[in-house]
Amino acid sequence: MLRGRITTGALVGSLSAVLLTSGCFSGVGDIPLPGGAALGENPFTVQIEFNDVLDLVPQSAVKVNDVTVGRVTDIKLKGWKANVTVTVNGDVELPDSAVAAIRQTSILGEKFVSLSAPEEGGGAGRLSNGDVIPLSRSGHTPEIEQVLASLSLVLNGGALGKAQIISRELNTALDGNEAEVRTLVRRLDEFLAVADESKAEIVEAIEQIDRLAKTTNEQKAAIDAALDDLPEALQVVNAQRANLVKMLDALSKLGAVGSDVIVKSKTAVIADIRALAPVLDNLASAGDALVTSLEVLPTFPFPDSLLGKTPEEAAKYQMGNFMNVSVDFNTDFSKTIGLMSQAERDELKKALTAEDISGVMAGSVVGR
Repeated sequence: MLRGRITTGALVGSLSAVLLTSGCFSGVGDIPLPGGAALGENPFTVQIEFNDVLDLVPQSAVKVNDVTVGRVTDIKLKGWKANVTVTVNGDVELPDSAVAAIRQTSILGEKFVSLSAPEEGGGAGRLSNGDVIPLSRSGHTPEIEQVLASLSLVLNGGALGKAQIISRELNTALDGNEAEVRTLVRRLDEFLAVADESKAEIVEAIEQIDRLAKTTNEQKAAIDAALDDLPEALQVVNAQRANLVKMLDALSKLGAVGSDVIVKSKTAVIADIRALAPVLDNLASAGDALVTSLEVLPTFPFPDSLLGKTPEEAAKYQMGNFMNVSVDFNTDFSKTIGLMSQAERDELKKALTAEDISGVMAGSVVGR
């Protein structure tokens, strides 16, 4: 019996010495747990960064789709974040953009690291030895303690009381107003239907506003310049304020005078218009006769149709003896010619003599 004890102790001591001297394990925590994940012949190591590892410990499981594929080999503090080293079976295929999370098997169960592909899909690369999953792709599920703490804030922080107040006020507001609320809901439904039918117009209006905003942005320099010049323009207007006030006051007085004139002359204007009506009626009745008389009037008493349209035709016309008319024509050429220059007067004297003038007048006007 003693020999068996000695043999068993010697065996355990020898095994411990071999393990320690071989350098494969630095402590008891590095010894694989019975029933752990099979890492295979070519496992790979991945570094994962966490803000908080909760109570995760070495030798915790690493799972993909709730299947254990590896274990946590090391947890260290690196700056203000935790750096977790995991060893994963070489047969596991995950994209190089895989995400990591610390989860719990049950409410009071153990923690484990969950690896999965991102929701939007991974890239062409594959997660391999030496890869790092940064903080942006890591996290953890809410702890039961956190859920209870949040629930306690709801229960003890007055949220339920506020919900009760809101419910009571809603009941008070709706009590007796069911018909109005029903009408409001129905009209709201009609409004939403019209808005849905006008969706294209609404989109077009938004696009036009967008184009207006772009155009305004393009004219930003001109708008800035106009705003810069605006203070000076306001100063000029302010300097002319007294004159503007006088002008507006004068316009007001002018309007009052005009209104007074129109009111006072109303009766006389109406009488003039009524008196003018027969004249206009007679002019309208004269019509064609008036136009014909106007053609003859400038040539009275000898119309062009009788004497001819030129002095030569008038000189050839022989008057009868039924009407003898003699006209004496006198003029002062000193005044008329005085309006001309000396050269123009000399040229006129050469061109026209007294006999020529008297002959023209006799041929045009005098009938013998």
